[in-house]
Amino acid sequence: MKRREKIFKYTAFFEPAEEGGYVVTVPTLPGCVTQGDTFEEAIDMAKDAIKCYCASLIKHGEPIPRESEQEFIGTIEVPLPVAA
Repeated sequence: MKRREKIFKYTAFFEPAEEGGYVVTVPTLPGCVTQGDTFEEAIDMAKDAIKCYCASLIKHGEPIPRESEQEFIGTIEVPLPVAA
């Protein structure tokens, strides 16, 4: 029997790590944190962490959190005075 899959999208934050590489957090999935030595590795590790996190939820009969379709992350530029 073929297993059905559905695509879920999650916001992930990539922060440079002091020792190099990137630390990745997924705010919608509390405690879902991983890291990678390169940006590409960090993306792969984040995908794996999300899959494992959600697999654990499914195993324990808990719902998979979803981000609202109406929420989004953006960048806002604001001019501010600079101290002399």
